[in-house]
Amino acid sequence: MKKLNERKASGTFRRLYADTGLVDFASNDYLGFARIPVEDHTYGQGSTGSRLISGNHPLFEAAERSISDFHGAEAALLFNSGYDANVGLLPALLERNDFIFYDASVHASIRDGIALGKAKGYKYDHNNLDSLKTRINNVLGDRIPENSEVYVISETVFSMEGDGPDLQALSTYCKENGFRLILDEAHAVGVLGPQGRGAVVQAECGDGVFARVITFGKALGCHGAAVLGSKLLREYLINYSRSFVYTTALPPASVNVIIQAYERLKGDLGADALERLNANIDIFRRRQQDLGLSGYFIPAMAAIQCCEVGGVEQVRMLAEDLQSMGYDVKPIRSPTVPRGRECLRFSLHAFNTEEEITGVLTILEKSLKKMRV
Repeated sequence: MKKLNERKASGTFRRLYADTGLVDFASNDYLGFARIPVEDHTYGQGSTGSRLISGNHPLFEAAERSISDFHGAEAALLFNSGYDANVGLLPALLERNDFIFYDASVHASIRDGIALGKAKGYKYDHNNLDSLKTRINNVLGDRIPENSEVYVISETVFSMEGDGPDLQALSTYCKENGFRLILDEAHAVGVLGPQGRGAVVQAECGDGVFARVITFGKALGCHGAAVLGSKLLREYLINYSRSFVYTTALPPASVNVIIQAYERLKGDLGADALERLNANIDIFRRRQQDLGLSGYFIPAMAAIQCCEVGGVEQVRMLAEDLQSMGYDVKPIRSPTVPRGRECLRFSLHAFNTEEEITGVLTILEKSLKKMRV
């Protein structure tokens, strides 16, 4: 109870909110796929058990083959969520003699996965390859210790900042030094690369990546996740990933929805949605500049646009101003982001209109100006 009271006193207490009906600048439904009704009742609502016991419906392996082919990977393994994928992948891999170096802004699921593993974890500065090199050199010197593996993990599009690393440089460095690079593509799949195949495909650096985590709850508008990698990695995870082994499998109906989402992504509907999303990202950036707001926004590469304000009260007040005018923009507060880096997180979508984008940024500009007075 004391900890909850501390959260309330600091203005960082979390609550659940019902759907507001406001203009959506908050959800991860970048392409609008989550709004498409599912009418297929061919499959039952339950999977009956884990995939190792009774839940391995034929749809799973069909989906995994299709997903791995689409993303240019040798194999894929489905998980129940992106969180499950990260807390299943990392502890399965990280042995006591191993080392893992992670970007300072990685998602909580990655941090939790590292904490559950046995390896020593080391943080490096956000999107800073020189910082990574220095950190590795300080820890390891010029060689990898015998019977050890070195892992490097980052996101291709960061969930709060909307930015990402230089994937070509990062993957080349890891490949040349024998490090295993793991990339979380949660916010890149469906948004970046040809047909939304992701940032790794866009950067043409797949041969330097050991594993990728992709999720379906963002641009694909459904549920679940997959780890992409070699066939050997897939077999290893089937045997050693606890969040895969010891959980009830996704229902076949959910797997069928994933397959349908990929079919949409490959087709005209996906192409049209991706074109409209990219147009809206361009409009948002231009309006930022027109209104003199660019200095508040982190330079972003995808659908997430982050306005750094700093201060719990300031970001709360700005969010309330926007919500009162009909726009659903959420304040992101510590501990989700470091104290002093509180921000407004704008998620852009294919279905947002130019008028909505102009309207929300115009109100933001006026609210910031009022706050500075």
